[in-house]
Amino acid sequence: MGGTLLSLGHGYSARALARRLGSGWRVIGTTRSPEKAAALREEGVEPRVWPGTDLADDIAEATHILASAAPGEDGDPFLQRLGGALERVRPAWVGYLSTTGVYGDHGGGWVDEETELAPGTERGRRRALAEEQWRSVSEQGGWPLAIFRLAGIYGPGRGPFEKVRSGEARRIVKPGQVFSRIHVEDIAQVVEAAMNRPGEAAPGGTAFNVCDDEPAPPEDVLAHAADLIGAPRPPEVPFDAAEMSPMARSFYSESKRVRNDRMKTRLGVSLLYPTYREGLAALRDAEGGG
Repeated sequence: MGGTLLSLGHGYSARALARRLGSGWRVIGTTRSPEKAAALREEGVEPRVWPGTDLADDIAEATHILASAAPGEDGDPFLQRLGGALERVRPAWVGYLSTTGVYGDHGGGWVDEETELAPGTERGRRRALAEEQWRSVSEQGGWPLAIFRLAGIYGPGRGPFEKVRSGEARRIVKPGQVFSRIHVEDIAQVVEAAMNRPGEAAPGGTAFNVCDDEPAPPEDVLAHAADLIGAPRPPEVPFDAAEMSPMARSFYSESKRVRNDRMKTRLGVSLLYPTYREGLAALRDAEGGG
């Protein structure tokens, strides 16, 4: 399979997808800065600095479109300016990278794609709004839309080992708190699988939770990371006493376990890293061991 992928907001996850797709694909990626554009070009991606570049021709030529830019108060930044152009074209497939934050807090309980959206953070509310906007444009344009609700993302450059080695890491303990997470390479393979099965996404949008098989307390993950590299386990700090940024603290306002059955059954995905244990071990090995 090959084609032209237009990546609107070509960030961490989209770059992993581009590497996975390989030479059979033409990938056009937007970024906000000329410096990042130069880095994308070195990766074989055709960069577009946006806002500032007319994307009309790229939209018309794209067989596949992936959107992942962070939404603002009014929703998705690309739809605000390009929604009309997207309604007029007929891509084979469109994907939107959202977040499991759209489900809100469930007190550690399970959620799936049929769970009512009830975001409790501004970040989650903006993603829920953007999802609805993409659904509307997809329905009007008549093209299939896959919505990927991503759990906490980790991978190369986003692992815990540097902080563990430096002694800066802290195991923040909030009883009952659990998170779901996903390795970036698994995000890439899920999105590729969906691109290969456009019939699994419908006009108006089909949602897929993208997470691994084992939701876990964050302190357990840090402890395991330390064990993997033979470092002392970071000290435990009660949540109420922890010094955290408002953004970091907001992540602890929601606790849930996310089901991934639809991703597996409808897209035929077998996870590369079914739990954080396999994922962290792979990161350790890629970074050169302990």
